[in-house]
Amino acid sequence: MKNRGSSKISAKWVPIFSVFSFLIGMLITSRMWEPSESNNQFISRHRHDQELHVVSDDCATKKKPVQNKDVMNEVYRTHEAIQSLDKQIAMLQMELAAARSSRETGISDGSTNSSDLSGESSPKKKVFMVIGINTAFSSRRRRDSVRETWMPRGEQLVQLEHEKGIVIRFMIGHSATSNSILDRAIDSEEAQHKDFLRLEHVEGYHELSAKTKIFFSTAVAKWDADFYVKVDDDVHVNLGVLASTLARHRSKPRVYIGCMKSGPVLSRKDVKYHEPEYWKFGEEGNKYFRHATGQIYAISKDLATYISINQPILHKYANEDVSLGAWFIGLEVDHIDDRSMCCGTPPDCEWKAQAGNICVASFDWSCSGICKSVEKIKYVHSKCGEGDAAVWSALY
Repeated sequence: MKNRGSSKISAKWVPIFSVFSFLIGMLITSRMWEPSESNNQFISRHRHDQELHVVSDDCATKKKPVQNKDVMNEVYRTHEAIQSLDKQIAMLQMELAAARSSRETGISDGSTNSSDLSGESSPKKKVFMVIGINTAFSSRRRRDSVRETWMPRGEQLVQLEHEKGIVIRFMIGHSATSNSILDRAIDSEEAQHKDFLRLEHVEGYHELSAKTKIFFSTAVAKWDADFYVKVDDDVHVNLGVLASTLARHRSKPRVYIGCMKSGPVLSRKDVKYHEPEYWKFGEEGNKYFRHATGQIYAISKDLATYISINQPILHKYANEDVSLGAWFIGLEVDHIDDRSMCCGTPPDCEWKAQAGNICVASFDWSCSGICKSVEKIKYVHSKCGEGDAAVWSALY
């Protein structure tokens, strides 16, 4: 009996449970459906946003040609500013490297302890210009003629350096044989005149490019000058006019002054100025790039410092003046073509003086050794040596 009663009770509750289960199922189903629907809406909205973004990009692209000119101008100005900063950074790095090199090595990198006219040996002196007169062991007569004409001697040389900041030295290296008779002769001459700058360089005609590099490196290490000048020992120099000429370019950071020329590249081996690397300059018959003639030229401190820092990797051509021009051809350098630095010997020099255009330097382009005697240079000095009296008198 009990079992039947409980069965009947269970049968009564079946519809109730069914309805209750249906309601619960509907509730659960509706809640599960809502997120799915919201996800679809989110996806649809995201897709719509992407389409709007694509359309806006397309519109912006269509508008770009209108604004292209302004954008290019802005890019150009930015590029110029970056270039200017790069140049300033490069110059600061070069000056820093030069200062570090000078502090660490002093004069020992390029020269021996050559005599200092003032008796001071350590700190670098601030001067206006350093003139290095390129000379050789066999050129004693030329040196004497220079001393008797345009280069002061003894106390006057000391005075010129201290009061006017003009340093003049004969620059020469050493012979291939240690302590040879040639070296001893220069040592004796130096003891007498005290006007040499001895270089760590083995003398030789085909080593002029190397000698030039060492001269500038040595001079930069020893003197802090505005200009560094290289002169041959058969050139007459008017110091007053040279000083006034260089002073006009004092504000320029990188300046290269001389008589600019562009001679032919000589490929024949039997000529004096044969260029073994002629093929680098193009077809046969081509000319060199513009460069100052080697008899005399001047460079500013930044360029001399550049040579000093990069000395090991600067390429040397057969001709020294070509080598120097090659070192500057790819730099931001002002090339000053000053024809007063290459006057001929009389009567051309007389004509220059009459015209009021006083020569900075005088030499004969064509003559040989007989024209380079003491008497010849004295004659040039007597005709052209006084120069601008006001400038010249200011030196003494």
